[in-house]
Amino acid sequence: MRSATFRWMLLGVFLCFVAAPLASAEPPARILVAAEGQGYLETVDGYRVLHLKGTPEEMGLQHGRLLAKDVAENVNFHLSDGLGDAVRLGDLAVTRPQLAAVLGAAFAGKIPEPYVREMRALAEGAGLPPDRVIACNLIPEMFHCSGFALLKKVTADGKLLHGRILDYGVKQHLQDHAVLVIQEPEGKIPFVNVSYAGFIGSVTGMNLEQVSIGEMGGGGVGLWNGIPMSFLVRRVLEQARTLDEALAVFRTGPRTCEYYYVIADARADTAAGLWCTPEKVEIVKPGEAHTLLPTPVADTVLLSAGSRYERLVERVKAGQGKFTAESALRLMDEPVAMGSNLHDALMVPADGVIYVANAAADGAPAWKQKYYRFDIRQLMKTRPEAK
Repeated sequence: MRSATFRWMLLGVFLCFVAAPLASAEPPARILVAAEGQGYLETVDGYRVLHLKGTPEEMGLQHGRLLAKDVAENVNFHLSDGLGDAVRLGDLAVTRPQLAAVLGAAFAGKIPEPYVREMRALAEGAGLPPDRVIACNLIPEMFHCSGFALLKKVTADGKLLHGRILDYGVKQHLQDHAVLVIQEPEGKIPFVNVSYAGFIGSVTGMNLEQVSIGEMGGGGVGLWNGIPMSFLVRRVLEQARTLDEALAVFRTGPRTCEYYYVIADARADTAAGLWCTPEKVEIVKPGEAHTLLPTPVADTVLLSAGSRYERLVERVKAGQGKFTAESALRLMDEPVAMGSNLHDALMVPADGVIYVANAAADGAPAWKQKYYRFDIRQLMKTRPEAK
Protein backbone atom coordinates (compact mmCIF):
# COMPACT_ATOMS: atom_id res chain seq x y z
CA MET A 1 0.00 0.00 0.00
CA ARG A 2 1.27 3.47 -0.82
CA SER A 3 1.40 6.05 1.99
CA ALA A 4 0.33 8.80 -0.45
CA THR A 5 -3.00 7.10 -1.03
CA PHE A 6 -3.24 5.25 2.28
CA ARG A 7 -3.99 8.53 4.05
CA TRP A 8 -7.48 8.41 2.49
CA MET A 9 -8.19 5.35 4.61
CA LEU A 10 -8.85 6.71 8.07
CA LEU A 11 -9.45 3.20 9.28
CA GLY A 12 -10.67 -0.30 8.54
CA VAL A 13 -11.19 -2.49 11.56
CA PHE A 14 -13.17 -5.29 12.97
CA LEU A 15 -14.60 -3.28 15.87
CA CYS A 16 -15.96 0.15 16.83
CA PHE A 17 -17.22 2.67 19.51
CA VAL A 18 -19.76 5.90 19.67
CA ALA A 19 -21.14 8.64 21.95
CA ALA A 20 -24.44 9.35 20.21
CA PRO A 21 -27.68 7.98 21.72
CA LEU A 22 -29.03 4.60 20.65
CA ALA A 23 -32.54 3.79 19.60
CA SER A 24 -34.81 2.38 22.31
CA ALA A 25 -34.82 -1.38 22.89
CA GLU A 26 -38.63 -1.29 22.55
CA PRO A 27 -40.07 -2.41 19.19
CA PRO A 28 -39.97 0.68 16.94
CA ALA A 29 -43.13 2.24 15.59
CA ARG A 30 -43.74 1.27 11.97
CA ILE A 31 -45.89 3.36 9.65
CA LEU A 32 -46.70 2.42 6.06
CA VAL A 33 -46.20 5.46 3.84
CA ALA A 34 -46.98 4.08 0.35
CA ALA A 35 -46.90 0.89 -1.71
CA GLU A 36 -46.01 0.10 -5.31
CA GLY A 37 -46.33 -3.45 -6.62
CA GLN A 38 -44.39 -5.75 -4.30
CA GLY A 39 -42.46 -2.80 -2.89
CA TYR A 40 -43.38 -0.34 -0.19
CA LEU A 41 -42.05 2.59 1.82
CA GLU A 42 -42.40 2.73 5.58
CA THR A 43 -40.94 4.66 8.48
CA VAL A 44 -39.39 2.75 11.38
CA ASP A 45 -39.07 4.96 14.43
CA GLY A 46 -39.24 7.86 11.96
CA TYR A 47 -36.43 6.53 9.69
CA ARG A 48 -37.41 5.79 6.08
CA VAL A 49 -37.09 2.15 5.05
CA LEU A 50 -37.65 1.22 1.41
CA HIS A 51 -38.60 -2.37 0.58
CA LEU A 52 -37.89 -3.47 -3.01
CA LYS A 53 -38.69 -6.86 -4.50
CA GLY A 54 -38.70 -8.52 -7.91
CA THR A 55 -36.97 -8.08 -11.23
CA PRO A 56 -34.62 -5.15 -11.98
CA GLU A 57 -37.45 -3.35 -13.77
CA GLU A 58 -39.90 -3.95 -10.93
CA MET A 59 -37.47 -2.82 -8.22
CA GLY A 60 -36.41 0.26 -10.19
CA LEU A 61 -40.02 1.33 -10.77
CA GLN A 62 -40.88 0.77 -7.11
CA HIS A 63 -37.89 2.89 -6.04
CA GLY A 64 -38.62 5.70 -8.48
CA ARG A 65 -42.33 5.99 -7.71
CA LEU A 66 -42.09 5.61 -3.94
CA LEU A 67 -39.30 8.21 -3.59
CA ALA A 68 -39.92 10.33 -6.69
CA LYS A 69 -39.54 13.71 -5.00
CA ASP A 70 -36.36 12.78 -3.14
CA VAL A 71 -34.83 11.11 -6.18
CA ALA A 72 -35.45 14.19 -8.33
CA GLU A 73 -34.05 16.57 -5.71
CA ASN A 74 -30.98 14.41 -5.11
CA VAL A 75 -30.16 13.82 -8.78
CA ASN A 76 -30.78 17.38 -9.89
CA PHE A 77 -28.74 18.87 -7.04
CA HIS A 78 -25.68 16.71 -7.68
CA LEU A 79 -25.73 17.37 -11.41
CA SER A 80 -26.37 21.10 -11.21
CA ASP A 81 -24.42 24.15 -10.16
CA GLY A 82 -26.03 23.88 -6.74
CA LEU A 83 -22.78 22.67 -5.21
CA GLY A 84 -20.84 25.50 -6.82
CA ASP A 85 -17.61 23.57 -7.32
CA ALA A 86 -15.76 21.90 -10.15
CA VAL A 87 -15.10 18.17 -9.92
CA ARG A 88 -11.56 16.92 -10.38
CA LEU A 89 -11.35 13.86 -12.60
CA GLY A 90 -7.63 13.18 -12.67
CA ASP A 91 -6.12 16.12 -14.53
CA LEU A 92 -9.52 17.24 -15.78
CA ALA A 93 -11.88 19.66 -14.01
CA VAL A 94 -15.54 19.58 -15.03
CA THR A 95 -18.60 21.44 -13.79
CA ARG A 96 -21.46 19.57 -12.16
CA PRO A 97 -23.74 19.98 -15.21
CA GLN A 98 -21.03 18.32 -17.33
CA LEU A 99 -20.83 15.27 -15.08
CA ALA A 100 -23.70 13.36 -16.69
CA ALA A 101 -22.08 13.44 -20.13
CA VAL A 102 -18.54 12.77 -18.86
CA LEU A 103 -19.47 9.88 -16.55
CA GLY A 104 -21.92 8.43 -19.05
CA ALA A 105 -19.24 8.31 -21.74
CA ALA A 106 -16.60 6.92 -19.38
CA PHE A 107 -18.77 4.00 -18.23
CA ALA A 108 -20.66 3.23 -21.44
CA GLY A 109 -20.93 -0.54 -21.76
CA LYS A 110 -19.20 -1.21 -18.41
CA ILE A 111 -22.17 -1.29 -16.03
CA PRO A 112 -23.74 -4.74 -15.58
CA GLU A 113 -26.88 -4.90 -17.69
CA PRO A 114 -29.35 -5.73 -14.85
CA TYR A 115 -28.29 -2.56 -13.02
CA VAL A 116 -28.78 -0.48 -16.16
CA ARG A 117 -32.30 -1.90 -16.46
CA GLU A 118 -33.01 -1.10 -12.82
CA MET A 119 -31.74 2.50 -13.15
CA ARG A 120 -33.77 3.08 -16.32
CA ALA A 121 -36.91 1.87 -14.56
CA LEU A 122 -36.06 4.05 -11.55
CA ALA A 123 -35.74 7.06 -13.86
CA GLU A 124 -39.11 6.24 -15.42
CA GLY A 125 -40.74 5.98 -12.01
CA ALA A 126 -39.27 9.31 -10.87
CA GLY A 127 -39.94 11.07 -14.19
CA LEU A 128 -36.27 11.80 -14.91
CA PRO A 129 -33.97 11.30 -17.93
CA PRO A 130 -32.18 7.93 -17.57
CA ASP A 131 -28.75 9.42 -18.30
CA ARG A 132 -29.03 11.72 -15.26
CA VAL A 133 -30.03 8.89 -12.91
CA ILE A 134 -27.20 6.71 -14.21
CA ALA A 135 -24.66 9.53 -13.87
CA CYS A 136 -25.73 10.26 -10.29
CA ASN A 137 -25.23 6.58 -9.46
CA LEU A 138 -21.61 6.93 -10.54
CA ILE A 139 -20.81 9.68 -8.01
CA PRO A 140 -19.70 7.08 -5.39
CA GLU A 141 -16.66 6.58 -7.64
CA MET A 142 -15.37 9.66 -5.76
CA PHE A 143 -16.25 8.62 -2.16
CA HIS A 144 -13.56 8.59 0.57
CA CYS A 145 -14.33 6.83 3.86
CA SER A 146 -13.44 4.28 6.59
CA GLY A 147 -14.47 0.81 7.80
CA PHE A 148 -14.02 -1.68 10.67
CA ALA A 149 -15.04 -4.99 12.43
CA LEU A 150 -14.34 -7.42 15.40
CA LEU A 151 -14.10 -11.20 15.29
CA LYS A 152 -15.94 -13.30 17.86
CA LYS A 153 -13.06 -13.65 20.36
CA VAL A 154 -12.93 -9.87 20.73
CA THR A 155 -16.63 -9.47 21.60
CA ALA A 156 -18.46 -10.11 24.84
CA ASP A 157 -21.20 -12.32 23.39
CA GLY A 158 -19.17 -14.10 20.70
CA LYS A 159 -20.81 -12.29 17.78
CA LEU A 160 -18.78 -10.71 15.00
CA LEU A 161 -19.24 -6.93 14.72
CA HIS A 162 -18.56 -5.01 11.52
CA GLY A 163 -18.71 -1.24 11.31
CA ARG A 164 -18.01 1.49 8.80
CA ILE A 165 -17.63 5.26 8.73
CA LEU A 166 -18.60 7.16 5.60
CA ASP A 167 -16.80 10.52 5.47
CA TYR A 168 -18.14 12.26 2.41
CA GLY A 169 -19.64 15.66 1.68
CA VAL A 170 -22.18 16.57 4.38
CA LYS A 171 -22.58 19.87 2.51
CA GLN A 172 -23.90 17.94 -0.47
CA HIS A 173 -27.07 17.13 1.50
CA LEU A 174 -27.18 13.41 0.78
CA GLN A 175 -28.30 12.98 4.39
CA ASP A 176 -31.53 14.81 3.50
CA HIS A 177 -32.41 11.85 1.28
CA ALA A 178 -31.17 9.00 3.49
CA VAL A 179 -33.04 5.72 3.23
CA LEU A 180 -32.41 2.17 4.41
CA VAL A 181 -33.11 -0.19 1.52
CA ILE A 182 -34.18 -3.79 2.17
CA GLN A 183 -33.94 -5.46 -1.20
CA GLU A 184 -35.07 -8.89 -2.40
CA PRO A 185 -33.82 -9.30 -5.98
CA GLU A 186 -35.48 -12.11 -7.88
CA GLY A 187 -33.32 -15.25 -7.67
CA LYS A 188 -30.62 -13.57 -5.55
CA ILE A 189 -29.72 -13.05 -1.88
CA PRO A 190 -31.81 -10.50 0.06
CA PHE A 191 -29.73 -7.69 1.53
CA VAL A 192 -29.84 -4.37 3.36
CA ASN A 193 -28.17 -1.26 1.94
CA VAL A 194 -27.46 2.00 3.81
CA SER A 195 -28.24 4.36 0.97
CA TYR A 196 -29.82 7.52 -0.46
CA ALA A 197 -32.82 8.11 -2.73
CA GLY A 198 -31.96 7.32 -6.34
CA PHE A 199 -28.88 5.18 -5.69
CA ILE A 200 -29.01 1.46 -6.47
CA GLY A 201 -25.35 0.61 -5.77
CA SER A 202 -23.91 0.20 -2.29
CA VAL A 203 -21.00 1.34 -0.14
CA THR A 204 -22.34 -0.11 3.15
CA GLY A 205 -24.43 -3.24 3.55
CA MET A 206 -24.94 -6.85 4.61
CA ASN A 207 -26.90 -9.78 3.28
CA LEU A 208 -28.96 -12.52 4.89
CA GLU A 209 -26.11 -15.01 4.36
CA GLN A 210 -24.19 -13.06 7.08
CA VAL A 211 -21.73 -11.40 4.71
CA SER A 212 -21.15 -7.67 5.28
CA ILE A 213 -19.07 -5.07 3.47
CA GLY A 214 -17.96 -1.44 3.67
CA GLU A 215 -15.89 0.59 1.17
CA MET A 216 -13.09 3.11 1.71
CA GLY A 217 -12.00 5.47 -1.05
CA GLY A 218 -8.44 5.87 -2.25
CA GLY A 219 -6.91 7.59 -5.24
CA GLY A 220 -7.02 6.99 -8.97
CA VAL A 221 -10.11 9.05 -9.85
CA GLY A 222 -10.58 8.76 -13.59
CA LEU A 223 -9.22 5.20 -13.87
CA TRP A 224 -12.60 3.93 -15.03
CA ASN A 225 -12.00 1.01 -17.33
CA GLY A 226 -14.04 -1.36 -15.19
CA ILE A 227 -17.25 -1.93 -13.24
CA PRO A 228 -18.10 1.00 -10.92
CA MET A 229 -17.16 0.31 -7.30
CA SER A 230 -20.68 0.61 -5.86
CA PHE A 231 -21.96 -2.03 -8.28
CA LEU A 232 -19.18 -4.45 -7.31
CA VAL A 233 -20.24 -3.98 -3.66
CA ARG A 234 -23.87 -4.59 -4.65
CA ARG A 235 -22.79 -7.74 -6.50
CA VAL A 236 -21.18 -9.01 -3.27
CA LEU A 237 -24.38 -8.37 -1.33
CA GLU A 238 -26.68 -10.21 -3.71
CA GLN A 239 -24.33 -13.06 -4.72
CA ALA A 240 -21.76 -13.85 -1.99
CA ARG A 241 -22.54 -16.49 0.63
CA THR A 242 -18.97 -16.66 1.96
CA LEU A 243 -15.90 -14.46 2.27
CA ASP A 244 -14.23 -16.39 -0.54
CA GLU A 245 -17.15 -15.70 -2.86
CA ALA A 246 -17.01 -12.01 -1.93
CA LEU A 247 -13.27 -11.87 -2.62
CA ALA A 248 -13.87 -13.52 -6.00
CA VAL A 249 -16.08 -10.59 -7.03
CA PHE A 250 -13.16 -8.20 -6.65
CA ARG A 251 -10.56 -10.56 -8.05
CA THR A 252 -12.51 -11.04 -11.28
CA GLY A 253 -13.61 -7.39 -11.52
CA PRO A 254 -12.77 -5.60 -13.69
CA ARG A 255 -12.08 -2.82 -11.14
CA THR A 256 -11.79 0.96 -11.25
CA CYS A 257 -9.70 3.53 -9.37
CA GLU A 258 -8.23 2.58 -5.99
CA TYR A 259 -10.43 1.37 -3.16
CA TYR A 260 -10.12 -0.37 0.19
CA TYR A 261 -12.76 -2.68 1.60
CA VAL A 262 -13.53 -4.49 4.83
CA ILE A 263 -15.52 -7.68 4.23
CA ALA A 264 -16.76 -9.95 7.01
CA ASP A 265 -18.28 -13.44 7.04
CA ALA A 266 -19.97 -13.92 10.42
CA ARG A 267 -20.91 -17.56 9.81
CA ALA A 268 -17.24 -18.47 9.30
CA ASP A 269 -16.03 -15.89 11.86
CA THR A 270 -13.56 -14.37 9.47
CA ALA A 271 -12.93 -11.18 7.56
CA ALA A 272 -10.43 -9.43 5.33
CA GLY A 273 -9.15 -5.99 4.45
CA LEU A 274 -8.69 -5.40 0.72
CA TRP A 275 -6.61 -2.93 -1.27
CA CYS A 276 -7.84 -2.90 -4.85
CA THR A 277 -6.58 -1.06 -7.93
CA PRO A 278 -7.36 -1.78 -11.58
CA GLU A 279 -4.20 -3.89 -11.70
CA LYS A 280 -4.29 -5.93 -8.49
CA VAL A 281 -5.99 -7.01 -5.25
CA GLU A 282 -4.02 -7.22 -2.00
CA ILE A 283 -5.53 -8.87 1.10
CA VAL A 284 -4.82 -8.32 4.82
CA LYS A 285 -6.06 -11.15 7.06
CA PRO A 286 -7.04 -10.89 10.75
CA GLY A 287 -3.97 -10.31 12.94
CA GLU A 288 -1.70 -9.91 9.92
CA ALA A 289 1.03 -7.24 9.87
CA HIS A 290 1.84 -4.98 6.95
CA THR A 291 4.61 -2.47 6.34
CA LEU A 292 2.16 0.34 7.09
CA LEU A 293 0.34 -1.68 9.78
CA PRO A 294 3.20 -2.70 12.10
CA THR A 295 1.21 -3.57 15.25
CA PRO A 296 -1.39 -6.22 14.42
CA VAL A 297 -3.91 -7.30 17.05
CA ALA A 298 -5.12 -10.89 17.15
CA ASP A 299 -8.62 -11.52 15.78
CA THR A 300 -8.88 -8.06 14.22
CA VAL A 301 -8.08 -6.35 10.97
CA LEU A 302 -7.01 -2.76 11.61
CA LEU A 303 -6.46 -0.50 8.60
CA SER A 304 -5.46 3.03 9.53
CA ALA A 305 -2.57 5.49 9.37
CA GLY A 306 -0.32 7.53 11.67
CA SER A 307 -1.61 8.48 15.10
CA ARG A 308 -5.09 7.15 14.27
CA TYR A 309 -3.64 3.68 13.80
CA GLU A 310 -1.73 3.89 17.09
CA ARG A 311 -4.82 5.04 18.96
CA LEU A 312 -6.94 2.38 17.35
CA VAL A 313 -4.52 -0.36 18.38
CA GLU A 314 -4.58 0.92 21.98
CA ARG A 315 -8.38 0.90 22.08
CA VAL A 316 -8.69 -2.53 20.55
CA LYS A 317 -6.21 -4.04 23.01
CA ALA A 318 -7.98 -2.38 25.95
CA GLY A 319 -11.39 -3.67 24.92
CA GLN A 320 -10.58 -7.21 23.81
CA GLY A 321 -13.23 -9.68 24.90
CA LYS A 322 -15.52 -6.96 26.22
CA PHE A 323 -17.10 -5.36 23.16
CA THR A 324 -20.88 -5.29 22.82
CA ALA A 325 -22.71 -3.64 19.95
CA GLU A 326 -23.32 -0.61 22.16
CA SER A 327 -19.72 -0.21 23.32
CA ALA A 328 -18.37 -1.01 19.86
CA LEU A 329 -20.13 2.07 18.50
CA ARG A 330 -17.70 4.27 20.46
CA LEU A 331 -14.91 3.82 17.93
CA MET A 332 -16.82 5.85 15.36
CA ASP A 333 -16.62 8.92 17.55
CA GLU A 334 -14.17 11.66 16.58
CA PRO A 335 -11.29 11.86 15.85
CA VAL A 336 -11.79 8.63 13.92
CA ALA A 337 -14.76 10.22 12.14
CA MET A 338 -14.04 13.39 10.20
CA GLY A 339 -16.07 16.57 10.06
CA SER A 340 -17.56 15.25 6.82
CA ASN A 341 -18.97 12.17 8.59
CA LEU A 342 -22.05 11.39 6.46
CA HIS A 343 -23.15 8.07 7.93
CA ASP A 344 -21.98 5.43 10.37
CA ALA A 345 -23.15 1.83 10.52
CA LEU A 346 -22.49 -1.10 12.82
CA MET A 347 -23.54 -4.51 11.50
CA VAL A 348 -24.22 -7.66 13.49
CA PRO A 349 -24.56 -10.08 10.55
CA ALA A 350 -25.34 -13.19 12.63
CA ASP A 351 -28.46 -11.47 13.99
CA GLY A 352 -29.39 -9.59 10.82
CA VAL A 353 -29.20 -6.37 12.84
CA ILE A 354 -27.75 -3.02 11.76
CA TYR A 355 -27.31 0.27 13.61
CA VAL A 356 -27.30 3.42 11.46
CA ALA A 357 -26.70 7.13 12.12
CA ASN A 358 -26.77 9.94 9.56
CA ALA A 359 -25.39 13.47 9.57
CA ALA A 360 -27.88 16.16 10.55
CA ALA A 361 -29.46 18.49 8.00
CA ASP A 362 -27.16 21.30 9.17
CA GLY A 363 -24.08 19.16 8.52
CA ALA A 364 -23.39 18.06 12.10
CA PRO A 365 -21.53 14.72 11.79
CA ALA A 366 -23.25 11.35 11.99
CA TRP A 367 -21.42 10.22 15.13
CA LYS A 368 -23.22 12.94 17.11
CA GLN A 369 -26.66 11.79 15.95
CA LYS A 370 -29.06 9.09 17.09
CA TYR A 371 -28.24 5.50 16.13
CA TYR A 372 -31.27 3.62 14.83
CA ARG A 373 -31.44 -0.15 15.32
CA PHE A 374 -33.02 -2.29 12.60
CA ASP A 375 -33.78 -6.00 12.80
CA ILE A 376 -33.82 -6.79 9.09
CA ARG A 377 -35.27 -10.28 9.36
CA GLN A 378 -38.13 -9.05 11.53
CA LEU A 379 -38.86 -6.14 9.18
CA MET A 380 -39.06 -8.58 6.26
CA LYS A 381 -41.47 -10.92 8.08
CA THR A 382 -44.31 -8.48 8.51
CA ARG A 383 -45.64 -5.45 6.67
CA PRO A 384 -47.15 -2.52 8.60
CA GLU A 385 -50.85 -1.89 8.25
CA ALA A 386 -52.05 1.13 6.29
CA LYS A 387 -53.31 3.93 8.54
